[in-house]
Amino acid sequence: MKTRLSFTLMASILTACALTGACKSSNGSGYEQDTVRAKDGTKITLTFYNHASIAVEADGHRIYIDPADATKKIAWDNEPKADLVLVTHTHYDHLSKDAIMSLNGTGEYTQLKPGESLDAFQNIRIDAVPAYNITPGHLNFHPKERGDAGYILTIGGSRIYVAGDTEDNPDVLALRDIDIAFLPVNQPYTMTVEQCARVIDSIRPAVFYPYHYGGGSPQDKTDLEALKAAVEGKTQFRLRSLE
Repeated sequence: MKTRLSFTLMASILTACALTGACKSSNGSGYEQDTVRAKDGTKITLTFYNHASIAVEADGHRIYIDPADATKKIAWDNEPKADLVLVTHTHYDHLSKDAIMSLNGTGEYTQLKPGESLDAFQNIRIDAVPAYNITPGHLNFHPKERGDAGYILTIGGSRIYVAGDTEDNPDVLALRDIDIAFLPVNQPYTMTVEQCARVIDSIRPAVFYPYHYGGGSPQDKTDLEALKAAVEGKTQFRLRSLE
């Protein structure tokens, strides 16, 4: 059996967290964090802000992905400065120019197109993959021809997939060797529970974080219990504050 990724305190965290959910830590500002170890032992810290806004830190480099204030006000001025800001697409809940200015002082960000790649830092490579809708009536939200992206960060031999806004299109289903997956789960803009489960069935990440799972009204919110049940036994389900 292939070992994809080992968590810090693996013996207790993956087992105990599945049983009790008690594996969350937080940074100085109170945002949830997980610390993981890549295949080569590199320490990776994941920080969860809101909705689609996360940070990935490894080898002293801090990468922010889609910093914005979608579901709650983030005091970006108080967060560690960015070495790189990645943006999947320019919707307001994924891109805040004020947030980026707070994080790097320049407002500059990187937005790759599908098929492009970036050797961001030693031991950290970024590959852009397609992100788009396929459901009739929803195609205008994230049309394929616009070139929105998801990102695969390869750090120390482990691959972290941050999907951006997408459905279970053929390009997503074709991905392989994913260790950690952040998948969006809210229709009409991204995936249904069933679509997300189909992606999990296909790409089989070792760890799955649902994100972008909120909605404008109660009926739009994702049924997280149904989602958890749909992927049980196929991946390690990790729920964080990414509504």
